[in-house]
Amino acid sequence: MWVPDEPPTWGRMFLPHLDPWSVVPVLGVLALAAYLVGVLALGRSGVRWPWWRTLAWIAGCLSLFAVTGTWLNGYSMVLFSVHMTQHMVLSLITPLLLLLAAPVTLALRALPRGRGTAGAPRALLLGALHSPFARFVAHPLFTVPLFIASLYGVYFTPLFDALMGNPIGHQLMLAHFVVTGLLFFGPIVAQDPWPRTLTHPGRMLELFLPVPFHAFFGVAIMLAGSLVVDTFAQPPSGWGIDPLRDQGVAGGIVWAFGELPTVLVLAVVFFSWASSDDRRARALDRAAERSGDAEREAYNARLKALADQNGVR
Repeated sequence: MWVPDEPPTWGRMFLPHLDPWSVVPVLGVLALAAYLVGVLALGRSGVRWPWWRTLAWIAGCLSLFAVTGTWLNGYSMVLFSVHMTQHMVLSLITPLLLLLAAPVTLALRALPRGRGTAGAPRALLLGALHSPFARFVAHPLFTVPLFIASLYGVYFTPLFDALMGNPIGHQLMLAHFVVTGLLFFGPIVAQDPWPRTLTHPGRMLELFLPVPFHAFFGVAIMLAGSLVVDTFAQPPSGWGIDPLRDQGVAGGIVWAFGELPTVLVLAVVFFSWASSDDRRARALDRAAERSGDAEREAYNARLKALADQNGVR
C-alpha cells in the first residue's frame, strides 16, 4: 500500500491521491453527486430544500475525502497519530455532518411516488427502513456496543494489524468507521425517519453511554508503556518519529476528539426538544381557538346545571 516518501507537513497532508482500491473516497464523491441531483430535482418541482442541509452534506463528503483520498491516508498507514485522526473524523465528524443533511428525507421527497418501476426505488427505501434487519441494527443494544467495540475490539486485538496489512481490509475498516458512526448517531440526531425512535431523554442517555469508554480508551493508549499494535512499530527512519511517543499523541487525539462532537449533538438534541415543545404548545393553542374553548364552556355549563338543580331543591 502506498506511503508518501516525504515526512508529513500540513502542505503535503491534503494533497489528493487515489489508489486503485480507494473505494471509500470514490463512494463519497458519488454520494455528493447523488445528493445534489436530489436537491435539483426538488427545486424543479418547486420545493425548496434548506441550504444548510446541503452545506452539511457537502462538508460531510469533503471531510470523508480529506482523510481517505489524500496523502493523509498514506501517512495513516505508518503513523498512529495520523491514523487515529482519520478514525475520529470518519466515526464522529463525517457521520454527524451527513446526518444533519437528512439524506433519507431528501430521497423520500425527491424520488417519484406511485406503483410500478418509477416508484420502486422509493418503495424499496421505505421497505428497508421498516424491515426487521433495520430495526435490529438501529437498536441501542446493538449500536452502543458496536460503537465501543470499534475502539477496543479493533485496537486491542490482532484484528487491526490484519486489516491494515490488506488493501481491501483497510477499505472495509474505513467504511466500518463511517457506518458505525451513522448507526450510533442516527437515532440521536433524529433528522431523518429512523427504524427506531427515542424520546429526548433517551437520546441524551444513549449519547452519554459510550463517553466514559471513549475517554478511558484514549487515556489507556496515552499511558501505555509499550506499543499497542505492530503496524506502526517501524516508521520511516528518516522522519525522526518515535513510535511510542506518536502512540501517546494518538491517545490524546482520541481523548480530545470525544468532547466537541458530544457537545454539538447535545445542542442538537436540546434545541430539538425545545422546538418540539413549542410546536406542541402552538398546536394546542390552535386547537383551543378552533373549538372556541369548547371544553371550558362545557365544564361551565355543567356547573351551571348543577347550581340550577340545587336552587330548585
